[in-house]
Amino acid sequence: MQVLKVKKLSKSFGGITAVSDINLEVESGIIAGVIGPNGAGKTTFFNLLTGIYTPTTGEIVYELDRKITTRQLKPHKTAGYGVARTFQNIRLFKEMTVLDNVLIGYHSNLRYSVISSFFRLPGFFKGEKKARQEAERLLEILGLADKKAEMAKNLPYGEQRKLEIARALAAGPKLLLLDEPAAGMNPQETKELTEFIRYIRKEFGLTIILIEHDMSLVMEICEKIFVFDYGKLIASGNADEIQNNPEVIKAYLGEGDE
Repeated sequence: MQVLKVKKLSKSFGGITAVSDINLEVESGIIAGVIGPNGAGKTTFFNLLTGIYTPTTGEIVYELDRKITTRQLKPHKTAGYGVARTFQNIRLFKEMTVLDNVLIGYHSNLRYSVISSFFRLPGFFKGEKKARQEAERLLEILGLADKKAEMAKNLPYGEQRKLEIARALAAGPKLLLLDEPAAGMNPQETKELTEFIRYIRKEFGLTIILIEHDMSLVMEICEKIFVFDYGKLIASGNADEIQNNPEVIKAYLGEGDE
């Protein structure tokens, strides 16, 4: 079963085409990677997937709880549709506790009304209690329960990355987009992250798409890899196919260029 199908997707900014005529499909339950040199269009692609940008041409179709396209997908509603993401630069509320950061992720799942919140009716307290219980359970699963009262800014870098992913998971996604999750990590942190991504895919029944420059992580963890260069999709396949693809080698090493 496909969870994502992209058809003839393009995005232009003025006279510059950042993403050009992309066609790809992602199957349910896999970990997929999006790789390519700097400026290849990878983050623009993610911004299109999450409704931050509207396609110039083409469409994106999700088969999650229901069929949706980017024409319906608004950034503030992506969690409700079953899509969550992290960003290249960590975007935590660093002056808030670890627990409060995860509670923010549960916001899209709260069901009490504005009136209940304003007047502090029973529905408000019931909803808040349930969210706190779920947030604490999530921190327990992810190994951050003993840090729940700490300020996010005081966590080691690798745990800040983990917390950002935990906040995304709090929204209950079916598709998780990770934008350079290993950026800034040392080899040990990257190794731990690799196992963490495998774990959450299995634990939460996710489909995961990640942008990453760390090729050792990508080749080890991704069942399908998409290679971008100058806004175009130049190759797709498994790790062996990508490592031996002449176009990919040229894009990374510049072989054949004058």
